[in-house]
Order: sequence, then structure tokens, then C-alpha cells
Amino acid sequence: MTIETDRLRDRVAAELGRARDRTVLLTEAVDDGDLIRQHSPLMSPLVWDLAHVGNQEELWLVRDVGGREPVRRDIDELYDAFKHPRRDRPQLPLLGPAEARRYVATVRDKALDVLTRSRLDGAPLVDQGFAFGMIVQHEQQHDETMLATHQLRRGAPVLDAPAPPASSGPVTGEALIPAGPFTMGTSTEPWALDNERPAHQVVVPAFRIDRAPVTNGAYAEFIDDGGYDDPRWWSASGWAYRQAAGIVAPSHWERDGDAWAYTKFGRTQRIVPDEPVVHVSFYEAEAFAAWAGKRLPTEAEWEKAARYDPATGRSRRYPWGDEEPTAAQANLGQRHLRPAPVGAYPSGVSPFGVHQLIGDVWEWTSTDFAAYPGFVAFPYREYSEVFFGPEYKVLRGGSFGTDRSACRGTFRNWDYPIRRQIFSGFRCARDA
Repeated sequence: MTIETDRLRDRVAAELGRARDRTVLLTEAVDDGDLIRQHSPLMSPLVWDLAHVGNQEELWLVRDVGGREPVRRDIDELYDAFKHPRRDRPQLPLLGPAEARRYVATVRDKALDVLTRSRLDGAPLVDQGFAFGMIVQHEQQHDETMLATHQLRRGAPVLDAPAPPASSGPVTGEALIPAGPFTMGTSTEPWALDNERPAHQVVVPAFRIDRAPVTNGAYAEFIDDGGYDDPRWWSASGWAYRQAAGIVAPSHWERDGDAWAYTKFGRTQRIVPDEPVVHVSFYEAEAFAAWAGKRLPTEAEWEKAARYDPATGRSRRYPWGDEEPTAAQANLGQRHLRPAPVGAYPSGVSPFGVHQLIGDVWEWTSTDFAAYPGFVAFPYREYSEVFFGPEYKVLRGGSFGTDRSACRGTFRNWDYPIRRQIFSGFRCARDA
């Protein structure tokens, strides 16, 4: 056993602990009635998410890595996300709140014992702690999902957090990203997921990209200019969705006299004009961009703007460099319960002067979710491969609800273009 292995074990244990602390916060904030209630057909009951993270931890860490006997083989099918759509999960014989808490605690004890006894090198599943990192990211992703469920929950507020930092000054205009190749994806990030791999060269024509995400104030101008009533700005599928769904503004917005108000986790207040707009679908983002005379960036354009350093010609882990995000660089990890105003993180800016590419809001791109050249499914097809295709659009950059462990310059998220319950926003681009 080396000092490096000991440090890796300590880091893994700390990351598992951080994820579980957040899970506990999100599930203990409500009573048992709210835990078992389905707050929207788009989301699972919170108690399903709670037991699901434990079941995945059992499957991968206790059984696969540790080779231990199952804790609860009888519940595997209940918590298989592919076998039961979210809308149907309340009808399943799920573990109750107390039983779910006992189950995840038992699994965690066994997983930590496996960690102390496992080699963290050699086989790909355990090399550099990959399986443990995968489970950390999985739990944090479900924590963000549970946070989105809290946003859909009705009733008195139960979550609280300090306001994000104030803007350091206005951020306007566009950044010019020159034509040329850059390295997209990664082959070296130890906990990167299969869809981020492998690193490969991509040649991107010159383009311009907004230096900041589209704000509430700018989006309100689109609404007030009749943007939701004019099919010129919408794709055919987007206009069909807009009409069928009857949407007239971002989710959780409502008229307040001559202005707009936004309900955040049970509290309603007027929109903050310089905060990035959130809870918009791909189709809404696409329509705004057309109205503004622009378009959404491709995934490759977004990543080049976020990672490429023209001074060195290399791609960095984050816009600011290779160091892990801090509170001074990005709005991540549920530290705040809303996006920060544009200009709030000047130390997180990219070499091209583009702000807030990490955190605040997931940013829609125009790219369908697809495999990179040389993609290999690992450790199972259902993580990424089964989702490849034109049904899903790629989002990048993370949100205020995304943990740092599940957010980096190469991290890829994807969803249906109609989705609005996620913490999604966007920025615009155009050809140079």
C-alpha cells in the first residue's frame, strides 16, 4: 500500500460522504408524506431516489467490486430505472422511508469496508478508484434530480441557502473563437464517464459566442416582443411543442403586474434581470436565438470556448485551468439555490473572456447526443450508448445544483428537447 493509494482512499471516502450528506439534507428536509408523494409525473418520489442510489452502490461496490453477498437482491427490479418509467414508480411496492434509510446505511457501511480492502489499480473498473467515483457521481446526479423535484414540490419552503455573490460588473458582447483544431473529450480524466472518451481532435470553424448566458431580462424582452406567438422563430417541431404545451414563458414564471415573477423552491419574487434564465427547453432556447439573429452553439464550439487555451494550444479541465472548482470560480453544489448574476465569477473566466461556463445553468447546445470516434461502452451500455441518437440534445457546463464531482469541461449531459424541469439555460453563438 502506497501513500498515493491511502490518499486516494481518503479522497474517495470524503467524496462518498459529501454525496451522502447532501442526500440526507434533501430527504430529511421533508416529512415522510412528502418523501413518498409524487410531486410531478416527470419525477420519481424522493424515497425512490433515496433507495435507488443505495441499490446502485450495492450493485457496483458491494457485489461487483467487493464480491460480497447481496444485501437486498429482491429489490433490484424495483430500482432499475430502465424497467419502470418515473410516472409509474409510486405504484411499485417501494421501501418505506425508514426501511430505505436503513438499507442505504447498511450498503454504505459495506461499501466503505470494500474500499479499505480494494486495490485501486489494475482492472479498469477499480483503476484510480473509477467504480467509486462513478457511484459518487451517480449519487450527486440524483441529488440534483431530487433538487429539481423540490422545485416542483408545492407547500411551504423547506430548503434555504445564502444568496449568490453579486456581479463584479456587466458582461456583454461576444467572444471571437478562432478557427482551428482543439482536443475534445478526455483520455486521462480518471473519473470521466464513457461518453466523455476518448480525447480526439476536432477542427472548428471560427465563431462568436456570447460572453455570458442569456439573462432573465433579455429573455423577458423576447417574450414581450411576442416571441411565443410568432412561428418565425421556432422550428417546426418546436412550434408544434409550444402550441401543444401552451407555454408562454419559462417554467415557474408568472405575470406580476407589468413584470414577471419566478417561484424558486416555494418562494416567489420578481425576476432578477441579470441572472441567467433557467427552466427553458431546447425549443425555447432555439427560438430565442433565432429571434436574436443568432443560433445555439454546437457542442464542439461550447467545449472549445470553455477549454481551449490559445497561449498553450492545449485543452484545460476547466475554463480557468486544471484546478478543481472553488466557490470563487463557479456556482455549483447547491451552495446557492439560484443562478448567480452575470459577472459574479470573474476568476472563473475562460482565456477568451467567456464567463460562467461552469455552474449556474446547464446550457443547451444544438448537437444530438452521439458517441465520440473510438467510443467504447464502459462499464455498461445503459449508461450512455442506449441514449445515443437524435431524440436527445446535449447540455453542457452544469448548474447551481450540480456537484463539482459531476461537472468538468468534458462532462456531457443530455435530455429531450422539451424538458424544462431541469436547471437549463443557454447562451447564443453565430458564425464569424
